[in-house]
Amino acid sequence: MTSQVSSPAEQADEAAVAERRTPAGAKDVRRLDRVIIRFAGDSGDGMQLTGDRFTSETASFGNDLSTLPNFPAEIRAPAGTLPGVSSFQLHFADHDILTPGDAPNVLVAMNPAALKANIGDLPRGAEVIVNTDEFTRRAMQKVGYATSPLEDGSLDGYQVHPVPLTTLTVEALKDFDLTRKEAERSKNMFALGLLSWMYHRPTEGTEKFLRTKFAKKPDIAEANIAAFRAGWNFGETTEDFAVSYEVAPAAAAFPPGVYRNISGNLALAYGLIAASRQADLPLFLGSYPITPASDILHELSKHKNFGVRTFQAEDEIAGIGAALGAAFGGSLAVTTTSGPGVALKSETIGLAVSLELPLIIVDIQRGGPSTGLPTKTEQADLLQAMYGRNGEAPVPVIAPRTPADCFDAALEAARIALAYRTPVFLLSDGYLANGSEPWRIPEPDELPDLRVRFAQGPNHTLDDGTEVFWPYKRDPHTLARPWAIPGTPGLEHRIGGIEKEDGTGNISYAPANHDLMVRTRQAKVDGVDVPDIEPDDPDGAKVLVLGWGSTYGPITAAVRRLRAAGASIAQAHLRHVNPFPGNLGTVLKRYDKVVIPEMNLGQLATLVRAKYLVDARSYTQVNGMPFKAEQLAAALKEAIDG
Repeated sequence: MTSQVSSPAEQADEAAVAERRTPAGAKDVRRLDRVIIRFAGDSGDGMQLTGDRFTSETASFGNDLSTLPNFPAEIRAPAGTLPGVSSFQLHFADHDILTPGDAPNVLVAMNPAALKANIGDLPRGAEVIVNTDEFTRRAMQKVGYATSPLEDGSLDGYQVHPVPLTTLTVEALKDFDLTRKEAERSKNMFALGLLSWMYHRPTEGTEKFLRTKFAKKPDIAEANIAAFRAGWNFGETTEDFAVSYEVAPAAAAFPPGVYRNISGNLALAYGLIAASRQADLPLFLGSYPITPASDILHELSKHKNFGVRTFQAEDEIAGIGAALGAAFGGSLAVTTTSGPGVALKSETIGLAVSLELPLIIVDIQRGGPSTGLPTKTEQADLLQAMYGRNGEAPVPVIAPRTPADCFDAALEAARIALAYRTPVFLLSDGYLANGSEPWRIPEPDELPDLRVRFAQGPNHTLDDGTEVFWPYKRDPHTLARPWAIPGTPGLEHRIGGIEKEDGTGNISYAPANHDLMVRTRQAKVDGVDVPDIEPDDPDGAKVLVLGWGSTYGPITAAVRRLRAAGASIAQAHLRHVNPFPGNLGTVLKRYDKVVIPEMNLGQLATLVRAKYLVDARSYTQVNGMPFKAEQLAAALKEAIDG
């Protein structure tokens, strides 16, 4: 994530705990090296906001962190039901970490549905903070509890803290002019205050955030702050919480620099803005809202001061059509979507291949097919990105590995699109898009120079000496055609989807010309400058685990566990999926076994087997959730031993 240095603590099944006594009369404080917390409740209980605020304060404190928001697709799912449960998991540590964690150490359950949906993920001995006010007979029956789990002994293996969160919140806000229903809405802030006390999180940022968020409703802002402080004070004074915890900043995990917490979609939006500035081109986004990509449209719409123009179209086809038109007009053009939208955009992507114009297609993958699982994650659009168009229509494909890496992936997608005059797929997914981690803000001189030269005049001389402009005359190194801005005198040329003649751009049905153009477009993509892949293999292993995209964190965490246990295993991770790195075939042949974990049914494995004739073994998962490190470690250990 922020460092590639392995930490023994990452391998440990349980965090090392060193207890230190505080002054007489005060509560004990225990020092932990890492903690995994999950907030869970109804989708209207504000669990995502609560988790986000706890994450922000944790980032400002200096811990390394990784998050996993998990919420239903419905805007307001049925209250009190299992499908309506929304959760937010945060893993934070005093060292370098890579995943949101396999199993929470602490669960905050706002109702019976949240408890039932999440208790199976907790290890024995974990802490469970339960809002007892919501454990009514009707609420428990709604999720299948015949008796109260707080009384029937089913939670005896956990450290249960029964807290009447709703009652305490209403009592804390009795002096405010609020109805009971309005006061109850602040119970998530009470819970946040309690957890902030338990883990010594800063509070100033949350109070400032609440005053800003409710600036037009100062009474609501102050009520939420009062609930937040009441939660903190409750932790400080109640006898039920005898211990609080400290997780020191992860100073050794971060290279020097200025850091901020960032989600994948936010990092991607910033990367696109940076790319447009480095290319000295206006950024145009043609998009239609779709989960989980909509946040990029929302974010980019805020940055008109950087020359960003956003167009929320009436549908997916109009969105990419506008973006391709903007590319023709000289903009850095982008369209954002998810898998169902890619299906609708496919014809225009093929047109962009034919026109040979730079266009970035951002696909934030989600579970499919069809509408599928809008708020869950999957990596199942790889073959769609590779081949989901009519005819031979090759497109470069790149994939970020972490939320922060989405920034660099956006710059890389822009580099390829601009240099080679081609549409480029950027494949992120819901796990990266909504998850977050610390990101070092780069210095301007660290960013690549992406400037391009537009065609200025004639570029070809006819046999009779006449100088003309040929729109399909190519750069000998990149095979890119000239980028001619409409309205430039003397550069008039045809556009459209019918096959063009090489060089002149005239319409051509000649068989030999079509063969040449198809092979040239393929050669252009095959010739994209891609860095060699560098496997992490410290001791000459016989097994290589190969990944792409968001599997990087779980794979790396699993590899660390295996190496800490004495196993020998190598790891390599692909950012460029089309074309593959030039040395990939040579690397694969070094190993007796190649294992490819994917959140699909083996799409990268299919490509690798076909291209390199390597017996790559798939390890797949399509449950809408990212891999767990322990699960991957067990599968890879089997491959090593088998």
